[in-house]
Amino acid sequence: MLEQLEKLRTEALEGLRAVADGAALDTWQRSTLGRRGIVTLITRRVGELPKESRPAFGKRANQVKQELTAAYERKATAVKADEMERQIATGAIDVSQPGRPRPLGRLHPSTQVLREICRIWGDMGFQVYRSRDVETDEYNFQLLNMPPHHPARDMWDTFYTTQEGVVLRTHTSPGQIHAMHDYHPEPIRVILPGMCYRYEQISARSEIQFNQVEGLAVGKNITFADLKGTLSSFAGRLFGAQIQTRFRCQHFPFTEPSAEMDVECILCSGRGCNVCKKTGWLEILGCGMVHPAVLRHGGYDPAVYTGFAFGMGVERPAMVKYGIKDIRYFWSGDLRFLEQF
Repeated sequence: MLEQLEKLRTEALEGLRAVADGAALDTWQRSTLGRRGIVTLITRRVGELPKESRPAFGKRANQVKQELTAAYERKATAVKADEMERQIATGAIDVSQPGRPRPLGRLHPSTQVLREICRIWGDMGFQVYRSRDVETDEYNFQLLNMPPHHPARDMWDTFYTTQEGVVLRTHTSPGQIHAMHDYHPEPIRVILPGMCYRYEQISARSEIQFNQVEGLAVGKNITFADLKGTLSSFAGRLFGAQIQTRFRCQHFPFTEPSAEMDVECILCSGRGCNVCKKTGWLEILGCGMVHPAVLRHGGYDPAVYTGFAFGMGVERPAMVKYGIKDIRYFWSGDLRFLEQF
């Protein structure tokens, strides 16, 4: 009877290997391991054996049953997976499977900081004014006191289009002229957020595209002291009242006098790093009093009106605010970076 049991084992395993679907697997299970299956039936015949042979047969029968049961479970898993793949391939949906989580979107860190900057300037009484990304040479340079072939144009590495006299704006300053034309002769207090484009070497602190926020205030009796006080107040609101700032002399063709404002590098606490070029300070904006020629181009009489303007990036303040060491992360599309915000 042991020989018969071994033969049944071999035939059952061969039959299991030939099973290709769930229906055939159920049939095999009933005929082999079920209440009337061949293994059950031969086990019941143990009483036909001599008493001395019964323990060995019973032990082997249990081993065969366990082996066939394990083989059946492995085959059931494989058959179920195959059927699932076929259902998916034919468009069927298994509602018993857990659903796929749908990740929620979130604002890009540049957008978050840009909105915070706009909110702060809004609290300080500045309105948002939108201007276009594609500009004419006249607005991008000439009306900002930079006629053709003026050497100051080399300060901006410009993307030129195939249409003559049309460029991707290198700064948001052309929006100053648009705003003055729209608001004249009323006083102005606006910010102009938008994307700028420059053909620059990409590095840890420079990109070919970046957000910028231009600011413009035009009225009577506006002084450089108003400019410094306004920008210092803004820096305190954005980075915290403890932030250290400084103003340095600079030259911009469309402002006179001109300056740049730095904030203490939070990344290195002023000790010096690659982002701040080992100086301990990080430049966040350029500023100055609006040049009389620019006021005149905007329709305002410089003998009556004065004003100040500033232009600040968004990514650099974000780097300072969140301790980001490389500006290239912003446009990398790397979810490991973006999902931190």
